[in-house]
Amino acid sequence: MANPDKPTALTLARRAVSLLARRRCEVLSDAPTATAARLHLPVCPDAASLAAQTDLLLVLGGDGTMLRVARETAGHATPILGINLGTLGFLTAASARQLPTVLDAVWAGGCQVESRSLIEARADLAAGPVAELALNDFVISRGALPRLIELEVRINGELLTRYRGDGLIVSSPTGSTAYSLAAGGAVVSPQAEVFALTPICPHTLSNRSVIVRLDARIEVRLATKRVETFLAADGHTCARLQAGEEVRIRRSRHAAHLVRLAGSSFFDTLRQKLNWSGSSV
Repeated sequence: MANPDKPTALTLARRAVSLLARRRCEVLSDAPTATAARLHLPVCPDAASLAAQTDLLLVLGGDGTMLRVARETAGHATPILGINLGTLGFLTAASARQLPTVLDAVWAGGCQVESRSLIEARADLAAGPVAELALNDFVISRGALPRLIELEVRINGELLTRYRGDGLIVSSPTGSTAYSLAAGGAVVSPQAEVFALTPICPHTLSNRSVIVRLDARIEVRLATKRVETFLAADGHTCARLQAGEEVRIRRSRHAAHLVRLAGSSFFDTLRQKLNWSGSSV
């Protein structure tokens, strides 16, 4: 699977098919990738059906492509091997130039698979019911007008606070290095079983990111009238909220299974991607 909007991803897809063919692997593709890259392969109509028929999903793109594939293949245990063609690439295993080496490592058993929990949001809105999955985060935020919104947050039924600001990020451990980090949230190890609740530009300076258990039930109710407010899953808007409507967020029973090279670690990735002290890159 490749990001069809990136010419480099389509070129790499053709190279990947050639490398896999040399190993006498049976190669399948999703329809958008096959069409855009002009691949003459058996085609599956979507990511979910592709995951159901394969032993490994090779994803060529950036973190956005990885997030989409993780959501679309929820419910399947097929490992996802990401090759980074984006910027940071926290979710990918290697860069494009490392593709041959990574495939060699896969066949030699030099990889490991990490399970990353997905999170889910549900809401009964005037516009209809909403049920969404995310790997990184859910964001409730204002629209284009620069006006504060007020969000009442409860954890397992108990009032936490009312945030006044531009919005709120509810992130999984995987999502702690995404929007939450940019908004001042903590970096969370993927193995930590927690949510991070990070306000966006809060009006109260004492508001900071709050960490709660991953098995908690988080309820966010919009208390503001006449301000456009939206719910987004992994950066994609999925619903508009009205005053009084509530979004319920919890851990999903589904997980994404990401391939990692043996010897790599989350902390190595942090040092390299964020240019922290100690990085050899």
